[in-house]
Amino acid sequence: MPGDGVGPEVTREALRILAEAGQRFGFAVASEEFLIGGSAIDAFGTPLPEATAIACLESDAVLLGAVGGPAWDDLHGDLRPEAGLLGLRRTLGVYANLRPVTVPDFLAGASPLRREVVAGTDMMIVRELTGGIYFAEPKGPVEGTQGAEALNTMRYSEAEIERIAHVAFTWARRRRCRVTSVDKANVLEVSQLWNDVVTQVHSAGYSDVELEHLYIDNAAMQIVRRPSDFDVVVTANLFGDILSDLAATLPGSLGVLPSASVGGSTGLFEPVHGSAPDIAGEGKANPVAAVLSAAMMLEELGETDAAAAIREAVSETLSGGVRTADMREEGCRLVSTEEMGACIADHVRQAASKEHKVGAAA
Repeated sequence: MPGDGVGPEVTREALRILAEAGQRFGFAVASEEFLIGGSAIDAFGTPLPEATAIACLESDAVLLGAVGGPAWDDLHGDLRPEAGLLGLRRTLGVYANLRPVTVPDFLAGASPLRREVVAGTDMMIVRELTGGIYFAEPKGPVEGTQGAEALNTMRYSEAEIERIAHVAFTWARRRRCRVTSVDKANVLEVSQLWNDVVTQVHSAGYSDVELEHLYIDNAAMQIVRRPSDFDVVVTANLFGDILSDLAATLPGSLGVLPSASVGGSTGLFEPVHGSAPDIAGEGKANPVAAVLSAAMMLEELGETDAAAAIREAVSETLSGGVRTADMREEGCRLVSTEEMGACIADHVRQAASKEHKVGAAA
């Protein structure tokens, strides 16, 4: 689903690189295109047409560009483009949002923070995605004693917290065996339950993983002060939304950060950046986040070698000084969206050629 704004531009490059990886590793990707968000509103009057939802449920994975833009800012509630994305997450049952944030040495200079602070950052934010204040009832406008009021409810069940905690601890075992659980248990009863349940899950089966608890305000400060100290961060929907966007500033651009939403039968993979309507159609968008989201998709589908090859191709491209406008640095080569995609695809192709030559020589 290309979506709105720069979505079609970045997903086009992701599909190009998926095709290259498929040729190298012996699989094919069959894709179908459907509308969501503002483009779906324009065509069908709804941000999530039934045909789109059905097609997603019948697919092995969903690759999404971005939704929204000023053309639909006057819409409200379930008619907003973003409602299509929320509805899709609910339809697919994807309750765990995975957002890796890495700052290799060759990107540390682009960060708004000091190089020595951000270099080596490698964290995974695990955000609960289908519960909490974004979904719980009651919500909406109400009539109060002093005029109009609005209501949202933060609510979590023990089962919802348990399943996202298992995701976080499982990922920590694949990484550096440290989990930071973020809440606001000193003020919110729902966070007190969150804290208790995460602790119970840890005690029951993950004693090999280190667990710490931080309040959301302190966590936000520490992620900026010492980002390289974090491994896996697990938190509720609202807090995860805020912390993942905060952490996304560490490498200096949202354009390099992917995400995966998993837990249901079909995973949803999308860059964390928005639709950027101000540069749509100008060839300035950075496709790296969409490409890395495609790599996360392949990993989830079992094509781990292909996923690793795409990540390596991205690293080789960026470390070679190739940049889009959002990552402009002195001495780097500035390229368009399409040219960035072509560079990454070339590295995937060249690696395959080198492997062929080595095999022939052997």
